[in-house]
Amino acid sequence: MADDYLARIGQLIRDARQHRGWTQSKLAEALGTSQSAVNRIERGNQNISLEMIARISEALDSEIVSLGYSGPMHLRVVGGRQLSGSIDVKTSKNACVALLCASLLNSGRTVLRRVARIEEVFRILEVLSSIGVRARWINDGADLEIVPPAQLDLAAIDAEAARRTRSIIMFLGPLLHRMDRFRIPYAGGCDLGTRTVQPHMIALRRFGLDITATEGLYHAVVDRSVTPDRPIVLTERGDTVTENALLAAARHDGVTVIRNASSNYMVQDLCFFLDELGVKVEGVGTTTLTVHGIPEIDVDVDYSPSEDPVEAMSLLAAAVVTGSELTVCRVPVEFLEIELAVLEEMGLDTDRSAEYPADNGRTRLVDLTARPSKLEAPIDKIHPMPFPGINIDNVPFFAAIAAVAEGQTLIHDWVYDNRAIYLTDLNRLGGRLQLLDPHRVLVEGPTRWRAAEMMCPPALRPAVVVLLAMLAAEGTSVLRNVYVINRGYEDLAERLNEVGAQIETFRDI
Repeated sequence: MADDYLARIGQLIRDARQHRGWTQSKLAEALGTSQSAVNRIERGNQNISLEMIARISEALDSEIVSLGYSGPMHLRVVGGRQLSGSIDVKTSKNACVALLCASLLNSGRTVLRRVARIEEVFRILEVLSSIGVRARWINDGADLEIVPPAQLDLAAIDAEAARRTRSIIMFLGPLLHRMDRFRIPYAGGCDLGTRTVQPHMIALRRFGLDITATEGLYHAVVDRSVTPDRPIVLTERGDTVTENALLAAARHDGVTVIRNASSNYMVQDLCFFLDELGVKVEGVGTTTLTVHGIPEIDVDVDYSPSEDPVEAMSLLAAAVVTGSELTVCRVPVEFLEIELAVLEEMGLDTDRSAEYPADNGRTRLVDLTARPSKLEAPIDKIHPMPFPGINIDNVPFFAAIAAVAEGQTLIHDWVYDNRAIYLTDLNRLGGRLQLLDPHRVLVEGPTRWRAAEMMCPPALRPAVVVLLAMLAAEGTSVLRNVYVINRGYEDLAERLNEVGAQIETFRDI
């Protein structure tokens, strides 16, 4: 292998290690080698096998070199260009993965329309296929058909795919109805610090599910004599824990009341889907859900998940950061009303169309046009709250928006341990962000963006925020290792190019 290739691989490994916050010693420990060997690899002074590259990629959860994968590894962005025209919002990432997990409830054929073709969906499909579920793209790849087997083969589960998605945790709710004992790998996904699964365990224990976690696996045992005898009160109003409780309640033969439930967009989509399966859910859109479960579900169902409000927010942020006039179509407005109210107070000039229904017949959509505006920093801090507050996943976009506003903005991302830290990557592009603690960032605007070459943050939304800043920065920027963006966005670079961006995908090797 030529020396220049060794050096380039070494640089990729070093960048990925530093973004994960690891020392050379910690990486060496994970690989079962020495710190000096890691040092030589990163300096390009040691031959390295494909097996070692694969082991390093797995340890760092970072795609150092991709074999047989057609997606891009890096983005080259020519910034300083204004966007124009219109762009459609794709279907919800979080709804689609929940519905894929929910398909395990049904013995019949499930068709999901316009499913987002993203890495998070692909990982869940790999897991489903490995345990015997037949999943195929139909209608020229627009829709997804899922047909489960009579018996799932959990022993054959694709552990690598499962560990690359946190959504695997939502297999627990459906599986407890199908088998008395089973094992699934630990949940993975974005590097956002410690995210406890204890609320899931507390809720599912009421259905007789007992979990022990050892050696990278959740070991589950189901006691059929245990059923909810009173309302389930969730200890956290989280989206996935609410979905897991709903999935468990759907095939419980009786009425289950879930309190302190999330009423967010993906939960509502799941409730609408359960209704199509014949499971009646009362209280959709509130924090108390009453589920009328049925023990057996065997129906052919056809469902269209709604659009993604977080993608809508990121496209709106792209217009704001680049000072563009852009129309974002098919925006699920009821899940962005607080964000839009804050932006209007900051001075953003917008127009919105009359409301019209999404393909699920329930969610309200609008077309939203943003125009170049002089923004002022908000008086109050930006912080997430359960719906209908500012969406947790929309908070990072306010870092880029605040960076182009006049004045100081305090962003308090209290939910995740590490995500606020990743927002300071904007400083490499000319931003002035001060990290006050692991959860709070002070943003000073306005910003004169400048081009840079950098690694993609290992968390989805901060990674997109960096890409948006690169769109605004004069000159050519490079964003390396964008797998995390592909986890949540379908063809984002190509779609932005259609409205005036100049983004090229490429590989080093």
